[in-house]
Amino acid sequence: MVKVKPYEDDCCLMKYIAASEQSKCRRLQLQGVKIPLYKFGNQSSLDNYVGLSCTHEEDQSLLDTLLLAQWEDRAWKGLLGYDVTTCEIKVICARRKFVCQLNEGWNMDYFPKPKEEKVFQQSELSVYCMNILREELLFSVSNGEKAIPELIHSATVPNDANLIFVINANPVEYGHVFLVPRGFYGLPQSMDARVLEMVTRVAVEINNCSLRIFYDFSASIANHLYFQACYFANPLPVELMPVVNVLGNWQEKGIHISEVADYPIKALTFEGNGNLKLLVEVVAEICSCLQNQDIRYCLLISSCGKKMFLFPQLHMLATTCTLSAWECGGHFVFKERNDFDRATEDILMKRMAAVSLTDEAFEAVKQLSCSVAGKLAS
Repeated sequence: MVKVKPYEDDCCLMKYIAASEQSKCRRLQLQGVKIPLYKFGNQSSLDNYVGLSCTHEEDQSLLDTLLLAQWEDRAWKGLLGYDVTTCEIKVICARRKFVCQLNEGWNMDYFPKPKEEKVFQQSELSVYCMNILREELLFSVSNGEKAIPELIHSATVPNDANLIFVINANPVEYGHVFLVPRGFYGLPQSMDARVLEMVTRVAVEINNCSLRIFYDFSASIANHLYFQACYFANPLPVELMPVVNVLGNWQEKGIHISEVADYPIKALTFEGNGNLKLLVEVVAEICSCLQNQDIRYCLLISSCGKKMFLFPQLHMLATTCTLSAWECGGHFVFKERNDFDRATEDILMKRMAAVSLTDEAFEAVKQLSCSVAGKLAS
């Protein structure tokens, strides 16, 4: 059984950060490497989110154009293991409309592998960082000084770069990339409000309602912090499910918390209407507390950063049964034709229910979330 400790008045996020300071990995060295650099405007897009509208293809943003252009360039150069646009897709015609994808070339081991001498040889860094090829680096993102965003087509990665975008050679969907947080002090190994704000700001400035950003946390894996993002032509099944509102004082501050109803894995949604900074603070604090208690969870960011889904999961010691964030959202990838053909809603629901929290444990997570939101909104 998963037990959630009560939220403490002294900020557990700060305690978690302090505990992780000693475990930081060394700084990712990229001297001499030049890639495109996207600089945010000097005023955060989270401050005036009300004025933005999530678009499809019309009025494509600069950051959206950059990401897709870089990804398509690497696809044309043969860096992808396969053409994900040719993968067979089926939607299960049942209550929840789960999506199944047959992808026989898909590799669950997402991390780039060493390839002779082209690899950055940084022995002190995490395996992920030391195995990145130059060609796999797409661009970096940092804070800017100008009023509007700026794109520098070729620039050395600055020490204060917020994020590095790396192509995923085993894409689940179009435009699949890694978002690797990076700062002057090194590569963070845990998510905090600063990192989540950077990623949310990317979602806001890409401003494409097809984009989804994912994060998976597992205490059993010594993972360094990274997010994944890709484009989906249609909403994920979980986004279409009914929700039950959770009432509290946070609504006065523009934050809405809901529980996803009639779904096999228990989940909470957090939505910010004009107050994305508070949304980020609330979700980051909740995630930090779950991390501090070694509770596995997945995070899905959608609606151009406006909505976040939290999927806490059981820690399965006896098996390796876990779900990725896109599986929690209702998108399943199959390597074998037989498994793909046999997939039904009942089979997928059992798979999701197997890692879902018990009613008691989920109620504890919900109470934790309300406590955090209530404190930060007061």
